[in-house]
Amino acid sequence: MTGSEIVTHGIRITVMSEYNANQSHPEHNQWLYIYTITINNERSDTVQLLDRHWTITNGNGETEIVKGPGVIGQQPIIKAGQSFQYSSACPLDTELGCMHGHYTFVTNNNEKFTADIAPFSLAQADLVH
Repeated sequence: MTGSEIVTHGIRITVMSEYNANQSHPEHNQWLYIYTITINNERSDTVQLLDRHWTITNGNGETEIVKGPGVIGQQPIIKAGQSFQYSSACPLDTELGCMHGHYTFVTNNNEKFTADIAPFSLAQADLVH
């Protein structure tokens, strides 16, 4: 597993990614990576995740931007001191890649801010040195 962790505006985002060999087909240039994200609200107020913005880069340096409302069909409300965790997947057409991005949040006072998602690798464990 590989991962990353960063705190922005009191929101700690921890990511762990893992290669999924069972759903990958290297002979057809298809590699699938599962990532699990934990969002900890270390602020003193409640926040709601509004949207996501991802930059996905494959092993050839080609990038894809993915953005939209919420995560996995939800726009979770995270109270002070609480966390939200979810898992999702990223298909690649190369055996290596990386992702990074940010989430947009809103507070109870209607203050919007972004929290960074630090870069993390999409790689098979035996390929990472």
